[in-house]
Amino acid sequence: MKIELHEIEIEEICRGYIDNDEEGVVGYGGKLNIRPKYQREFVYDDKKRNAVIDTIMKGFPLNVMYWVKNDDGTFEVMDGQQRTVSFCQYHNNDFSVKERMFENLTETEKEQFLHYKVLVYFCEGNDREKLDWFRIINIAGEKLTEQELRNATYTGPWLTNAKSVFSKSNCPAYLLARNYVGGSPIRQELLETALSWISKGKIEQYMSAHQHSPNANELWTYFKNVIDWVGLTFPVYRREMKGVNWGELYDGFGNEVFDTSVLEQAVARLMLDDDVTNKKGVYPYVLTRNEKYLNIRAFTENQKRQAYERQRGVCPFCEREHRAVTHYQIEDMEADHITPWSEGGKTVAENCQMLCKEHNRRKSNV
Repeated sequence: MKIELHEIEIEEICRGYIDNDEEGVVGYGGKLNIRPKYQREFVYDDKKRNAVIDTIMKGFPLNVMYWVKNDDGTFEVMDGQQRTVSFCQYHNNDFSVKERMFENLTETEKEQFLHYKVLVYFCEGNDREKLDWFRIINIAGEKLTEQELRNATYTGPWLTNAKSVFSKSNCPAYLLARNYVGGSPIRQELLETALSWISKGKIEQYMSAHQHSPNANELWTYFKNVIDWVGLTFPVYRREMKGVNWGELYDGFGNEVFDTSVLEQAVARLMLDDDVTNKKGVYPYVLTRNEKYLNIRAFTENQKRQAYERQRGVCPFCEREHRAVTHYQIEDMEADHITPWSEGGKTVAENCQMLCKEHNRRKSNV
């Protein structure tokens, strides 16, 4: 990674400033992509934005910025977008600070503002080096999400198209899946979810492979298929459906045929079961039958003590297997359902038994 420090006056950075809203922001005579299409929208509030201008007018130093230098001699803002947009907007008379716009400043104040020198590192390197460096410098200010960091590295026609579908306010993906998928489109969380589903968690590999593809149709088609499948498989909507890993379930069960009325009966019953502490886990459970998704309620310490005293510290499995009495300390035993939860057993004192750790592990693996 090649890194060079430069001092650039605000006047130079503001030259040719154009804000095309979600389509991007440029400056520095058209050579600087201040907010590339892969970046998020402006997120500074008025207080932070005004603080940037106040810092400049007092001659105090702004935090150093980082620009990526492209092969054609142009630049993209790697870190410092919010500060750059703030002073460019002020120079453009888009807002006032202490009731004074840039045009209301004295000539001396204008000169002070325009000739303020910003410290900027020019960075050159391959995709991996840029991503690693981006993570290192992202330690202060408005934190970037992991997906925003990836977007800064794998820019191209594929990402531009993907963002138009997954990353804008009221974008198609959000309108389709807002009841099933959490996160903010603007912070790239919806895009990250879709990428995680289609790539089986290998997001960077997928983005690298598709960086120069003309569009993100494959991702959008897959995402729509997942959401359509969810609605058809579980037609009764519940708020617990939001945030489930639907991509994983679609990949595993999307080709199977289910009796949706039977699934709904199972879901309704489990939603009323007090022993099920993770209601979101009901949906993967009814398909996989893996109890790990449910977080079955554990026995209380009092219930464990009652069972231990009732058994006098003896593991019933040891007693049957060895035909001998072995006494254990309570910390050497674990609570177990006498009648398994899957067979209707409840997490109540009457259904609690204490087993030695070895037998409890054996029983759990059956």
